[in-house]
Amino acid sequence: MLVYGRNVAKEILQNPKNVKKVILQDNFDDKAINSLIEKSKLRVEMLPKFKIDDLCDGAHQGIILDITDYQYSRLEDILSNNPDFIVILDHIEDPHNLGAIIRTSEAASVDAIVIPKDRQVGVNSTVMKTSAGALSNMKVSMVSNLVQTMEKLKKEGFWIVGTAMENSVDYRTIDYSGKIALVIGNEGKGISRLVRESCDFVATIPMKGKINSLNASVASGIMIYEVVRNRK
Repeated sequence: MLVYGRNVAKEILQNPKNVKKVILQDNFDDKAINSLIEKSKLRVEMLPKFKIDDLCDGAHQGIILDITDYQYSRLEDILSNNPDFIVILDHIEDPHNLGAIIRTSEAASVDAIVIPKDRQVGVNSTVMKTSAGALSNMKVSMVSNLVQTMEKLKKEGFWIVGTAMENSVDYRTIDYSGKIALVIGNEGKGISRLVRESCDFVATIPMKGKINSLNASVASGIMIYEVVRNRK
């Protein structure tokens, strides 16, 4: 997997165990990153800008990291560590949304993120870049069936909190003090019917303006930090 951009490169190079090679543009001059590369003793390939441009779809800022593909965590392994806050994503399709949710989750000390195997964007280079390296510190589990996973979490003592606009309660009225699994729905369709039916609570974020919905990553940030706030 090729990951590019200075911010994400700097984060990954702090712990470069999954980096196979560094590709730099000729005359790359970021002192902080060059110092990290030197300490890591990684193999470095220097290329002219036009060749690096051919390797990337976006702004690379003169650096590409060739890293091993992301290794998903087994749900059983996550549960063995006694987590108390998990985020479940119900078929998020935009890699930028997934990356932003991962970044927020890592910042808020969410224990893990669960995503479905089908009709869901997986961890790719865009997700890695958008997360600004947060994936290095975040466990993501890919499961075959979200409803079955939710039932398994309930048996582990989790309360499942979904998010939706209709037939729901104000997100600020829910008690988040226990073990919480927070479900965020698809960008256009929201959470699916079967997933919603498996939730213990369905929360909504009150909308005061003319727009009746929020971006999935923004809604995730509000909900995640409401859980965190309630645990102070």
